[in-house]
Amino acid sequence: MNVFGVDIGGSGIKGAPVDLERGDLAEPRHKVLTPHPATPDSVIDGVKEVVDNFGWSGPVGITFPGVVTDGITRTAANVDKGWVDLNAQDLLCERLGTRVTVLNDADAAGVAEMTFGAGAGRKGTVFLLTFGTGIGSALFLDGKLVPNTELGHLELHGQDAEKHASTKAKEDEDLSWEHWAKRVTKYLAHVEMLFSPSLFIIGGGVSRKAEKFLPLIEGIRAEIVPAQLQNNAGIVGAAMAAAKR
Repeated sequence: MNVFGVDIGGSGIKGAPVDLERGDLAEPRHKVLTPHPATPDSVIDGVKEVVDNFGWSGPVGITFPGVVTDGITRTAANVDKGWVDLNAQDLLCERLGTRVTVLNDADAAGVAEMTFGAGAGRKGTVFLLTFGTGIGSALFLDGKLVPNTELGHLELHGQDAEKHASTKAKEDEDLSWEHWAKRVTKYLAHVEMLFSPSLFIIGGGVSRKAEKFLPLIEGIRAEIVPAQLQNNAGIVGAAMAAAKR
């Protein structure tokens, strides 16, 4: 069974049909740049372009980089503030002309990894953390999602942790892998102090380069592994959510 998934990120909007039996993309994904400013209308235009590229007419799952409750986007840290308290699900349904399910981006990626990837079969407390424009978080207890944790906004050195340790921070400040890994270590130590997880799954686009920084992270008790679905996890998780609705 194929269902379409779209992942809205701070830098790109990407999507593809997903084979839900395999937990993988059924076709190569299509990506467009996230507009700036990332207003609802301009982002939805990008989503429609991605979906139309495949001639898709069935249900669509869509991730959003912020808190989502009952299809309403409650926060907008890395997109335009016009998303705050917007009924994004209804608006997207209207514009795409099909049934749409909207959920938090890291939650979608986490559900995919816990089903098909690095977290499959794992019990206890597990975090998926996505490093990109910001830091997304998905918390699982014995395989069950605790939604909308948004732990990229924990305070670290007097500011949101994602301002200090995201991939964007690495790029903006031209940090070496060693320097950035030290920042990630401090962030992981803070999350570990609060939640004592048994496993951290590191996702986002940077997971493709895990060998460059994971060996540099020291002093964390929890096991740390890269996401197996890498940057496709959000697309897969979005499609899974659409199939369940």
